[in-house]
Amino acid sequence: MKTLIVEDSATLCAIYSQYLDGSGLEVTTVETLADAKAALVGWHPHLVLLDIELPDGNGLDLLNETVNLSSPPAVVVMTGHGEQHAEQAIQRGAADFLTKPFDASRLRVTLLNAAEKLTLSQQVETLAVKRESLGPLMGSSSAMQSVYETVESLAGTLATAFIMGESGTGKELAARAIHQLSARAPGPFIVVDCASLATDQLERALFGTDGEVAQGLVAQAAEGTLFLDEVCSLGFASQATLLRLIQHGTYRPVGSAAEATADVRIIASTNRDPLFEMREGRLREDLYYRLHVVPLRMPAMRERSDDILMLAKDFLDRIAHEEGKDVHHLSDPGAQALRGYSWPGNVRQLENTMRQLLLTSTSTEIDESAIHQVISVNEISVDNAIRSRPSRLAESAMEPSTIQPLWMTEKKTIEEAIAACDGSINRAAQYLEVAPSTIYRKLQSWKAQNLKI
Repeated sequence: MKTLIVEDSATLCAIYSQYLDGSGLEVTTVETLADAKAALVGWHPHLVLLDIELPDGNGLDLLNETVNLSSPPAVVVMTGHGEQHAEQAIQRGAADFLTKPFDASRLRVTLLNAAEKLTLSQQVETLAVKRESLGPLMGSSSAMQSVYETVESLAGTLATAFIMGESGTGKELAARAIHQLSARAPGPFIVVDCASLATDQLERALFGTDGEVAQGLVAQAAEGTLFLDEVCSLGFASQATLLRLIQHGTYRPVGSAAEATADVRIIASTNRDPLFEMREGRLREDLYYRLHVVPLRMPAMRERSDDILMLAKDFLDRIAHEEGKDVHHLSDPGAQALRGYSWPGNVRQLENTMRQLLLTSTSTEIDESAIHQVISVNEISVDNAIRSRPSRLAESAMEPSTIQPLWMTEKKTIEEAIAACDGSINRAAQYLEVAPSTIYRKLQSWKAQNLKI
């Protein structure tokens, strides 16, 4: 990537350029704001390392000009005068900032991180051809284009894949797509429903029992893929069993003294936040890091609304064929009604709704009123089911009035950390294990919304 260093000291320009030797960045230096503006137009850098105090103006003014470019570069601001300038830079769109003085390692990491983020952003925005499907997955939205790229990357490796997403987003379909595109496609794809297996059942289900004819699921998946669905629902003892399988690639059938080799590729999924589960002590840390090698997040339906009508039409055509019915189509108001709904149950809810509409409709045209009726009936059923469940909150000692919104807890933690570090956001960020720019953005967001505890 072409990298422009804007620094009024020729000595520092030479030092920073030397710091970046071997980084793969093509570096050019300028010492004035005027030369920097000319380089933006004539050289089109991808990255800009920008000093604020320049002999002919304020470097922050350059940020306003980069925003108006057709392909704006990622700008990292350098400041030697406290954190106020850094906060202003983040507000104006800087990707990150560096506080002078800094060493070669810090400069390289910061610029290469900015380069990586810029590359990923450009890949999403400039996809020349948007695919509408990949294996069993379907959708042309930007969110699904990112899924397709990750699926293809995973298919070319033997790495453990970890698929995350809300219920109904198609995590098993993504796992099948990885399997179908991999070298193990001729082998079996075996699903393990972790949510339904108790600790004593897991070993028997996975490894089988010595002397029995029936093999365990690991043996059944030989030369293929073992899909561990909802792995975060396993208890600690079951997690230890699974960890040994992933770490060593061997297992021992129940009652056997001999170990067997597991020739399987493992893909796991969860509808929970695995990092939260680990921090709460429900997911083993070592298992988290074994699974979280190459994560894949499946987007919720509300994040890919452009795919709703494509999926609805595919469901209607397929279900009509399965049921021997005439092909149905959506009226224009009906299509608008589908797009206007949030689909909390995601793709699975959309498919079930299309099935209900096709089976109950008296006309081959599905209109707005029919859609609203099916959705409202389903929502009432879900609400009644929720009301009939015993409330965990009611059973606990916690009073609802004591529950605080998550942003309040986060804001309090950040403010207390800054105070404990004598007002230094950089030091607070180190203790909180986040980037300083993350804290600046959160503080600015709370200030803009006038949120106070």
